[in-house]
Amino acid sequence: MSPKVAQGDASAASRIESLDVKLEVIVIPVSDVDRSKAFYERLGWRLDQTPPGIVQLTPHGSGCSVQFGPGLTPAAPGSAMAYLIVSDIETARGALVAAGVEVGDIFHISPDGPVDGPDPQRRSYFSRATLRDPDGNTWLMQEITTRLPGRVEGGLTSFGSASDLASALRRAADAHGEHEKRTGERDDNWPDWYAAYLVSEQAGTKPPE
Repeated sequence: MSPKVAQGDASAASRIESLDVKLEVIVIPVSDVDRSKAFYERLGWRLDQTPPGIVQLTPHGSGCSVQFGPGLTPAAPGSAMAYLIVSDIETARGALVAAGVEVGDIFHISPDGPVDGPDPQRRSYFSRATLRDPDGNTWLMQEITTRLPGRVEGGLTSFGSASDLASALRRAADAHGEHEKRTGERDDNWPDWYAAYLVSEQAGTKPPE
């Protein structure tokens, strides 16, 4: 391969890696559009404006939506599986159950398999609960507060809702309290500390000390 071709390949790779692409919609297979619409609205998901024959709903705080309707997918109703992310699994499950949604018990992942109850250390990705729509499409809720390294680009921080931001600020406040205990001093620069903590949570990097 000539140097000129290799340089062109490197340039193309650089362009594709920096291409800004966002996941917009997941199509799920359902057998009864009206029944499914009622179910997802009961979850509190927003009904979006769409062309006739397509139903699109978006979870509160999510940048990605779901769609269903006649002819959108050849997949069998009930065959879809996807993940939902929450910052507090117990609060999320309680709200859904109160709304009349059937949700499985909370469990966490261990070396020996699933164990009842949330993760004792409340580690991200470990605590889960399952719910299914009327066709059996499966949604696995995961509690995530700190992302794995590399999951979010460093320095980029965003929150899908005011409640997510409030939860993050409460975690930052608790962590900052421990920080002040360790130093034995009041930290008047707490806004910068909070900001660094919020960024580290989403980027999966080391939090400030």
